[in-house]
Amino acid sequence: MDLSKFIKIDENSRVPKYQQIIDSIIHNISVGNFTMDQKIPSINMFSEEFYLSRDTVEKAYSILKERNIITSIRGKGFYISRTKLISKVNILFLVNKLSSYKMRTYNHFIESIGANSHTDIHIYHCEENLFLNLLEKYKSVYDYFVIMPHFKTENQKHLSYTEDIINSVKKIPRNKLVVLDNTKFGEKIDGNFIEVVQDFENDIYYALKEALPKIQKKYEKIILIYHEKAVYPYPRRILHGFKKFCLEYNLDFEVLDEIYDDMVLKKGDLFITIEEADLVDLVKQVREIEYKLGEDIGVISYNDTPLKELLGITVISTDFKVMGQTAANMILNNQRGKVKVPFNFIDRDSL
Repeated sequence: MDLSKFIKIDENSRVPKYQQIIDSIIHNISVGNFTMDQKIPSINMFSEEFYLSRDTVEKAYSILKERNIITSIRGKGFYISRTKLISKVNILFLVNKLSSYKMRTYNHFIESIGANSHTDIHIYHCEENLFLNLLEKYKSVYDYFVIMPHFKTENQKHLSYTEDIINSVKKIPRNKLVVLDNTKFGEKIDGNFIEVVQDFENDIYYALKEALPKIQKKYEKIILIYHEKAVYPYPRRILHGFKKFCLEYNLDFEVLDEIYDDMVLKKGDLFITIEEADLVDLVKQVREIEYKLGEDIGVISYNDTPLKELLGITVISTDFKVMGQTAANMILNNQRGKVKVPFNFIDRDSL
């Protein structure tokens, strides 16, 4: 590499020489002269080329390594490790699935974090190996790691974590770790980091408790549609919270795996759906038998969307906007700790 072609050191500048080295390398990365995994000169070669002390170059390289801009490989030398907008805060956002409400969290996070950051989003589809591979690949590249942890077993059951996942996440410095959504995951990580979470069991319990007067007045049976095997499995704590509510208030209930074709629908039934496809199938069948939604048959849907609001569907839902905004603000304000996101019962026409 012809250093003199790219690196500029101004002897007359009041900027310290080590800082000039840092600024020059960052500039060359930003304009594309230096690329990811490209080898850069050794400390000795750099100091000889520019008649600088070895300590000056070593200090610059040390700072660049701390910022994960360069990396060193024993016996081989120094290499560029990051090229994307390195003058900004770089964030890796790991999401288990690409749903409307997950993306609402992400979008509000992006809006709140501001222009002085660069965020890459990766979807790992609840797959443990893909998640672990992404962490290993990018472990030295980002300033923050935002994780929404939900996984699945071989038989499609929901899993909050495995020992390998926890051990991998524990390697992330706590000042760089942000855990969203799943409170059980954060309980396995020691230290002080950012957590912005929902509590699935208690959230559904207290939301339904708020709706209890209307439920007891209008409905005779509650049916939860909970897929035992789904592409993206649900936390079982949703099921536990639902059963806890029904048993405590002596309500007749049933848990079904799906909305079947030609469901036996009776006046006084109240359905709680999680999947939007189930909500659509149920509403179609209610209309086909000319029952009135919110009078003959009740529906509560899990997690709000703009379409549900437009159609007047009653929901119990985490405030995903608050989740994204809170995580971003805690990063910006260098705050750590655990924040519980509001979970709301929103009464509309379908109840």
